[in-house]
Amino acid sequence: MRMRLEAEGQTPIDNVSETRVRSVVAKLRSYGPSSFASLTDEVGNYLQVAGGGVTCVIERRDASNNHHYRAFQDKRIAVFADGTALVFGGGEVKLASNEWFTSQDVEDVFLAFLRGEQLPARIKWRDITDLLR
Repeated sequence: MRMRLEAEGQTPIDNVSETRVRSVVAKLRSYGPSSFASLTDEVGNYLQVAGGGVTCVIERRDASNNHHYRAFQDKRIAVFADGTALVFGGGEVKLASNEWFTSQDVEDVFLAFLRGEQLPARIKWRDITDLLR
């Protein structure tokens, strides 16, 4: 499946390679010139990330039902209380303490999506469609 990778401040890349996905994700920083990115398939499903390093949020859009989901995990990140804001080039997002991820988590999710594989089971998805209306 053909995918398009877009990142803040960069030219979109069609038919993106795994190497390029890894490179873009590794360079993301909430305070940097590139603080968010998305990977979109041919039918409009996409993943998006904001932040970088150890302070990332991951979301996905399901084009078949027009629902939007935010990633979460079983463990809570103690240093981030519920409601802590992730501030990045696109604005800010208040997150629950179990919605913070590392760039390695982002890479795992993006590469699985790029390969057409199941997304990692350790990452769960909360429907936030109503929050965006």
